[in-house]
Amino acid sequence: MVSKTKKPKVVHKPAFTDGAEFSIPTFQLLKQDGTLHKGAKAPDLEKDQALRIYRAMVFTRVMDERMLAAQRQGRLSFYMQCTGEEAAVIGSTAALDDADMIMAQYREQGALVYRGFTTDEFMNQMFGNEDDYGKGRQMPIHYGSSKLNYMTISSPLATQIPQATGYAYGQKLAGEGHCTIVYFGEGAASEGDFHAALNMAAVHRVPVIFLCRNNGYAISTPAAEQFAADGVAPRAYGYKMDVIRVDGNDILAMLEATRQARRLAVEDNRPVLIEAMSYRLAAHSSSDDPSGYRSKDEEQVWRDKDPILRMKAWLQAADWWSDEDEKELQDSYRREVLETMKRAQKRSPPPLDSLVSDVYDEVTPELARQLDNVKAHIRKYPDAYPKTAGQAKGGA
Repeated sequence: MVSKTKKPKVVHKPAFTDGAEFSIPTFQLLKQDGTLHKGAKAPDLEKDQALRIYRAMVFTRVMDERMLAAQRQGRLSFYMQCTGEEAAVIGSTAALDDADMIMAQYREQGALVYRGFTTDEFMNQMFGNEDDYGKGRQMPIHYGSSKLNYMTISSPLATQIPQATGYAYGQKLAGEGHCTIVYFGEGAASEGDFHAALNMAAVHRVPVIFLCRNNGYAISTPAAEQFAADGVAPRAYGYKMDVIRVDGNDILAMLEATRQARRLAVEDNRPVLIEAMSYRLAAHSSSDDPSGYRSKDEEQVWRDKDPILRMKAWLQAADWWSDEDEKELQDSYRREVLETMKRAQKRSPPPLDSLVSDVYDEVTPELARQLDNVKAHIRKYPDAYPKTAGQAKGGA
């Protein structure tokens, strides 16, 4: 149906267009040396929040390095790093209200760091021990925290995008002034869920921010082989949605763009698409080898644009940070991550009975039978299940 608010233009000869006339600029405030571009204005940012942001970025980098090493040592089954994309994630999170909902893909651990997820909570989830909120049922890095308004991550790609639209619709009905932000990569933007979510959000005018981390690769597929158009941002036009493209390695630009996006979402119920242009410096996951599809020279170009180094330079220029502060922080975080990891590894796994205790209000006879079968299997092969063999004693 054609909109009744604007009379459509009529022509009398075939006129085709491919959208090439739309050129979306990239919003950027900070140069790599930490100085502002000419004519750029830094967003309001107090020292305390600036340091909170920076510490979250550094902690995320330190944890990523340590946990990838743990995976290589066989102490952890799987890991995914945020390396190179810390500003896109943490800068946008810092622009939100703590009551706003975050729906992540699987590279947004920095958002949890910023909101106060503890090192113990990270490690408990990754090792699936008795203190893991997910009771050991999820793969590592599939975090969730109801108290921090961070929806539990699920593995299927892009399912969180339409869920974010639905959740934001509920926020609109509640009328409490909150919004939802949903993170995904440009590869996930090729899924049908992306288009369904944007269309529904635009039609129903819900307070949701779609944040696409365009990091160059969908695992091994480069962006140039994923879409012919100018990135993901122009797709917003098809849904009559507000859109902005941002330098995803510029912490100040990400903060300001998301603040403005949140204002549109909360005050006007206008969904917004943000395309954060960044680069995945690490492998897609601990199972990936990026040397098979990109060069070291290409990676070095982006290492020179490291978002942490850029923010560090800005902080130092403001006399808010020093090399001594940096060394102390790095050493402290490395000790904390290593010591907490060792504690988490020693904790017992969740009780076997927890496999069925909260599936239904009461354990059904069928679930009880299945649990008995699991225990019998473990008793038969105790050496294969050293951590849970003691829990399988007795029973059927």
